[in-house]
Amino acid sequence: MKTISLDLETFSDVDLNSCGVYKYSQSSSFCILLFAYSVDGGEVRVIDLMAGQEIPDDVLEALTDPNVTKYAYNAIFERVCLSEYLRRYKPEFFKGYGDEATRKYISPRGWKCTMTWAAYMGLPLSLRNVGLALKLDEKKMEEGKDLIRYFCMPCKPTNANGGRTRNLPAHAPDKWKVFKAYNKRDVEVEMAVQHKLRHFPVPEFVWEEYWLDQEINDRGIMLDMPLVNNAISFDEQTREALMERMKQITEVENPNSVQQMKAWLKENGLEMESLGKKEVAAVLRTAPSELAEALTIRQMLSKSSVRKYRAMQNAVCQDGRARGMFQFYGANRSGRFCLAEGTQVLIKDKNNAIYEKNIEDVDIDDLAFDGENWVHHEGVVFSGDKDVITWDGITATPCHKVFIDANTTITLLEAKERGLRIWQGNKSDIPSIE
Repeated sequence: MKTISLDLETFSDVDLNSCGVYKYSQSSSFCILLFAYSVDGGEVRVIDLMAGQEIPDDVLEALTDPNVTKYAYNAIFERVCLSEYLRRYKPEFFKGYGDEATRKYISPRGWKCTMTWAAYMGLPLSLRNVGLALKLDEKKMEEGKDLIRYFCMPCKPTNANGGRTRNLPAHAPDKWKVFKAYNKRDVEVEMAVQHKLRHFPVPEFVWEEYWLDQEINDRGIMLDMPLVNNAISFDEQTREALMERMKQITEVENPNSVQQMKAWLKENGLEMESLGKKEVAAVLRTAPSELAEALTIRQMLSKSSVRKYRAMQNAVCQDGRARGMFQFYGANRSGRFCLAEGTQVLIKDKNNAIYEKNIEDVDIDDLAFDGENWVHHEGVVFSGDKDVITWDGITATPCHKVFIDANTTITLLEAKERGLRIWQGNKSDIPSIE
């Protein structure tokens, strides 16, 4: 056995999107439903654990053997879930690594992520879109999302379903049969991606970086949970007091309602089309004191600064660490590490204060630092559908300007036609944050 391609279908009562795979798999309700795999490119087999089937011993041994290459799409999910599965149910096959913070997980060495391979080639990050981009004969089954919602997540108890909180195979045998086919198809598509990209292997040094990234994610970051919990508590108390004051001033049933607030303002002589941050700031200078107080409180209630603490509360594992904070090759045009939501952007606000902001919180009035200068931006602007080309790791419209040295820019099309490499730049002098 040299290689295994695999895919899991799992259940947990913890929300995967908001909490991450590490906390997701630590739930007492977590279990593996289906295990699809192929050894050395052979036929794909599906192990139905819900039907009492067992993963073969030689496959279990291979999961922790660094000499057997394990391929999976977004392999961190399979590796972390299988770490939990082995520790709980097959401890004789489990081998951890490293120190106390990482020893609960299978070593990432020997694991290769097909999504990282796709990202390295500048392809989309979803398996479905990779298949479309590569024009594969094998396509990801569209029924997957509905089946995952049905079998992999808790369900709402109703009279119709007998008050149950989880759907089992016996509740929908026909759906379960399709779900097993879906699990098998995912491995087939992943193998087709590997075959398509076989002439463009990821360099070994990139895999070394990937394994380092996985170790960083496994180790996680220790959180000060008393501080986190108190920050959330203080915010809730403050919001409650502010909401009470808003009701005293406006006497509206729900001060959070835009329509009710706009109606109250209009009754008091201030008609506003929008209650957005810029519009409110513009009228605060001249608004009567009572209206100004209400608008100021509304702005305070709309602040999202505590959202970071709630994200920490969601993600923290049993040992007080938040794990899985980095997505390797997330910036797949440059290969940089990135954080999806919550990426910190260096900005200069309208008061010339310099600090970092989550990318989703950057305002249109903020200047962003592009590595050399403070620049204006217009947010996301839709300019219609346009054809793109790929050259030297960059996919963009042909007219997109790129640097070929420190001082010269040309279009991406010209760079491609002339065979000129795109300049990667030097480390910029970033202004310090006081």
